[in-house]
Amino acid sequence: MKRRIAVFTGTRAEYGLLYWLMKDIQASDQLTLQVIVSGMHLSPEFGETWRQVEADGFPVDAKVEMLLSSDTPVGVVKSMGLGTIGFADALDRLKPDMLVVLGDRFEALAVVQAALIMRIPVAHLHGGEITEGAYDDAIRHAITKMSSLHFTAAEPYRQRVIQMGEAPGTVFNVGAVGLDHLQRNVPMSQAALSESLGFALREPYFLVTYHPVTLADEDPEISFLALLAALDRFPDHQVILTYPNADNGGRAIIPILEDYASREPERVLAIPSLGFRRYLSALSRTAAMIGNSSSGIIEAPSFGIPTVNIGSRQLGRLAANSVLHCAPDAESIYQAIATAVSAEFASTCRTVSNPYGQGNASEQIVRVIEKHSGPFHKHFHDLEPRP
Repeated sequence: MKRRIAVFTGTRAEYGLLYWLMKDIQASDQLTLQVIVSGMHLSPEFGETWRQVEADGFPVDAKVEMLLSSDTPVGVVKSMGLGTIGFADALDRLKPDMLVVLGDRFEALAVVQAALIMRIPVAHLHGGEITEGAYDDAIRHAITKMSSLHFTAAEPYRQRVIQMGEAPGTVFNVGAVGLDHLQRNVPMSQAALSESLGFALREPYFLVTYHPVTLADEDPEISFLALLAALDRFPDHQVILTYPNADNGGRAIIPILEDYASREPERVLAIPSLGFRRYLSALSRTAAMIGNSSSGIIEAPSFGIPTVNIGSRQLGRLAANSVLHCAPDAESIYQAIATAVSAEFASTCRTVSNPYGQGNASEQIVRVIEKHSGPFHKHFHDLEPRP
């Protein structure tokens, strides 16, 4: 009998990373895919991206509404509470043999805590990483301790998960699952991308994604306005601006973003969600990836693309030499962008080594899940004392 593997997704970005894993679970003769969508996927404000999930050939088995129209800390906590109630019902109905989650967002924490109490084993992707500027950092480590299988994106992260007491035989360094697109997808041509966007895209252009910093003392509106001021100093570059996540302070950025785009509609495109194929196609040709998204650190180096990483949101994460870190003020951002688009720096980025692997993570993950059917009785793995 096939084992039921439920994959949870709550955001457009996370779904793009999970796509090929979901395809490989579908193709397995030992596994049956179940899909649980929630969070931003179900919100008209963020593009109702659950429709893309179904269009890609993944029937949605459960939709769990949880996202309040509030991005205050209280609103996020209440959203988590609603999600936990909804996930309890969905998991009880679907009765999966395992739940797969990626990353570190509050939606994932809500579903994993429900799975823990309901004794559903959890397989966690991208554990062991550090992002000191966001409360996602603590959420990620909490999910690690509630999970039975771990798939990390680099060897230092595997070692950190083991350091947290997880048994080495349950922790697998497979690389970043999102890099599978590099091996298995053909980017859209610039003409096809322009037509799909309804925007006359020309080179050079910047791909920009900025999310609120939820832990450090970094005002999202002030930092975002500083970013826009820096972009104004590159009038020959078009700008694709994607919406922020539904984190604390994210909704305050959206009207600023939309107003900026409306003032120069031929130069600036603001879009709630590109979808992973358009996103990666745009990333493959951009002059620089700018903002504070993990994509600029994990995916961009594989395209030989410079990244300008702003502020503290990704602080502590492994980064290739193509990533430029800068403070969240207009002058620092400008200087970093100027370096990124310089011929000398752009040339070095084309041969950079990506520490997150080569793009064959999904097949490795499915092989492990097929072999590890449980039951999972966890014991704390103590490290040998140092001499």
